[in-house]
Amino acid sequence: MLVLCLTLESAKLLAEEPDLASLYNRRVLVLGDSITYGGHYVACMEAALRLHRPDQPVEIINLGLPSETVSGLSEQGHAGGRFPRPDLHERLDRVLEKIKPDVVIACYGMNCGIYHPYGVDRFEAFKVGIRRLRHRVLATGAVMIHVTPPVFDPVPIAHRTLPAGRASYNGPYEGYDEVLALYAAWLVAMRGQGWTVIDIHGPMKHLLNNHRRQDPSFRFAGDGIHMNPRAHWLTAQWILEDMGLKEDLSKWASADAMVAMKLGKSPEWLKLIKRRQRILGDAWLRETGHLRPGMAKGLPLAEGMEQGAALEAEILAGMHKAPQP
Repeated sequence: MLVLCLTLESAKLLAEEPDLASLYNRRVLVLGDSITYGGHYVACMEAALRLHRPDQPVEIINLGLPSETVSGLSEQGHAGGRFPRPDLHERLDRVLEKIKPDVVIACYGMNCGIYHPYGVDRFEAFKVGIRRLRHRVLATGAVMIHVTPPVFDPVPIAHRTLPAGRASYNGPYEGYDEVLALYAAWLVAMRGQGWTVIDIHGPMKHLLNNHRRQDPSFRFAGDGIHMNPRAHWLTAQWILEDMGLKEDLSKWASADAMVAMKLGKSPEWLKLIKRRQRILGDAWLRETGHLRPGMAKGLPLAEGMEQGAALEAEILAGMHKAPQP
């Protein structure tokens, strides 16, 4: 029976392999850690989707949560001992039940190895967590899209990284990106089982190495972890390109440049999208609950939805005044 269920699941997934059209006229939920919560790549995706098909509705809910893992692991003394890393699975069922997404995009891994050298148990916890996430999403009838973790770069924080061979780690392992590369490679390999996996780690590492040959100070993350706006824009491009967007977004150096060219406007229009995503995301985080201290409280959901609708009207008004690309 289990084999039959897995076969039917794979067949259904292959028959409904997501493409760009699956991001329109549907509720898209984005899950992840602080990189996702920061929201810039999610806002860039929404802006590009809206401008690509101005007549098609786009609804993206960013429910990233800082510090979160899908592995359920946390290093000793995380956040100065104030709290352990939150586990996605503590809140996942509530999120899926209340939001009822049609599509789920999830980017995990950066925190899941807890910045330690490779360990079999940690790797297995990551794989179990990803499979558990996938199973719960597919059980709701939603489409599941996995995104590999971005690059960990030890160069900008070389003064506080630690070498291999230590008995314990109270700081990030200098070779941690080797761990993330393994996590990413496993996810990519799961394409062979019908999974939709978008790889951002591979192209980001390739570009980082190429740029650094010319400029040793080049970086995609000032703190080695959290992507800068350039890396966020590239991430949005890779995701949409993998989903089938034919337009070449790389001709614009940033999402702001794309908006300026297509709408003839300043970055204010993109800021409206970011503001709407943040208000709605924080309201949904409040509504669904989580165990991560120190987060913005968020508005009650009804109030957040009301403010989101007002911002949506501004966003649409800005698009209607725009010249066609």
